[in-house]
Amino acid sequence: MKKPTSLLEELADTALDIEAMLDDLLPPAGAAPRLMRAMRHAALGGGKRVRPHLLRMSARLLGGDDAAALRAGAALEMVHCYSLVHDDLPAMDDDAMRRGRPTCHVAFDEATAILAGDALLTHAFMVLADAATHPSAEVRAGLIHALAKAAGHHGMVAGQMLDIEAEQAASHDEMMVRAVQMLKTGALFRFAAEAGAILAGAAAEDRERLRVYAHNIGLAFQIADDILDATAAPEAVGKRTGKDATAGKATFIDLYGLDGARQRAAALVDDAVEALDPYGAAADPLRALARFIITRGK
Repeated sequence: MKKPTSLLEELADTALDIEAMLDDLLPPAGAAPRLMRAMRHAALGGGKRVRPHLLRMSARLLGGDDAAALRAGAALEMVHCYSLVHDDLPAMDDDAMRRGRPTCHVAFDEATAILAGDALLTHAFMVLADAATHPSAEVRAGLIHALAKAAGHHGMVAGQMLDIEAEQAASHDEMMVRAVQMLKTGALFRFAAEAGAILAGAAAEDRERLRVYAHNIGLAFQIADDILDATAAPEAVGKRTGKDATAGKATFIDLYGLDGARQRAAALVDDAVEALDPYGAAADPLRALARFIITRGK
C-alpha cells in the first residue's frame, strides 16, 4: 500500500481506516434492527474524520500503537456523531441535511434519532473499555475518564447548553464566545490529543504541549466552521448554511466580522504550531493539520 505523502492523503487514509473500524465495531443487526440502521446511518459514510486523525497523529508522534489509536479514534467519532444527531434535531438546530445526506431524524424519525445518538454514546465507552483497545486497564480507564469529561457537563454538552443560552442573550462578548467554543467544539479536540498521549504513556510535559496545541486548533476549527456557515453554499459543505446569524448564535464573526474572525483563527493556528517546536520535523503532520483547519472549504 502506498504510504501517504501529503496531509490530504493522510486524512483520506485515516478516514478509510476509521470507516472500516466503525463498520466493524458497529452492530450490523440485533434486537432492534431499525436502531442499528440509524446508528450506522449517523456514523458511516461521510466526514473528514479530523478528530480521529488528530488522535492518530498525536499517538504516532509520541510512539503510541496505531491499532489502539484507531479504536480510540473510532470511539471518539461515535461520540462526535452522536452529538451531530442530537444537534440536528428540531429541538436544537433543526437541520435536514448533514454530510450531504438526510439527517438521522429525517431519514428515520425523531425518537429513533435520539435513541441512535444515545446508543452511539454508550457504545463508544464499551469500545474503550474493551481489552482489544489496550492491554492496560489503567490506560483504558484513563481514556474513559478523559472522554467522559470532554463529552459531558464539563465539556461538549455544557458548550451546547451555553450556545443555546447565548441565542437569547442581548449581546455577546468575547468571554461568552470563547466559553461556548472551547467547550462545544474544543473539548473533543483536546481529548483527541490527550488520548494519543495516554496511549503512548507520554510524560506530563508532552501531554500539556498537546493540550495547548489542541486547545488552539479546536477554537480555530470552530471559527472556520462559523466562517463557512456565513460564506459557503450548502452543497459545498453538505449541510445548511447561514443559520448562525439567523439564530443569533455567539460567534467570533458576530464580534469582529469576517476579516477579524479570519485573523483570530490564523493567530490561534500560529500558537498551536508554536507549541510543537520541541518535536521538530516529527510534528509536521500536526502542523499541517492545524493549517488545514482554517483553509478547508477555500
